[in-house]
Amino acid sequence: MKKREAVSNIMKKNLFTLDFHTGTLTEAKSIMEDKHIRHLPVVKGEKLAGIISLTDIHRISFGGNYGQAEQVDSSIFHSLTVEQVMKSDPRTVQAHTTIKEVAEQLAVEEFHALPVVDDNKKLEGIVTTTDLVNYLLEQY
Repeated sequence: MKKREAVSNIMKKNLFTLDFHTGTLTEAKSIMEDKHIRHLPVVKGEKLAGIISLTDIHRISFGGNYGQAEQVDSSIFHSLTVEQVMKSDPRTVQAHTTIKEVAEQLAVEEFHALPVVDDNKKLEGIVTTTDLVNYLLEQY
């Protein structure tokens, strides 16, 4: 196992994102379901504005637990904005951050993804706990 390997070697680079100005919660939910992803960066142009997770979507779709998700989605999803639900100014890492440093951060935090940005907050990728587990499995 390489000790100083950069997170850029395991991060996802071809990302699905949600536009801060025009994106909707319905769109976010649809992208996550269609693409089988759990974290969606929210961008203003090329810069990271926030992140929305499937957990965030489930939190506002409380009717989903009772088989009423579609009814709840149509009212709640239209009354809240992406900005109200997303995590603004999320913790980030840079492409040169080591995989070990990312693993340490995710091991002690209550989230499962870290956007990867450059010095100007331009979104370059995302690394998730799944990426870390897959990396570990490749080592064996």
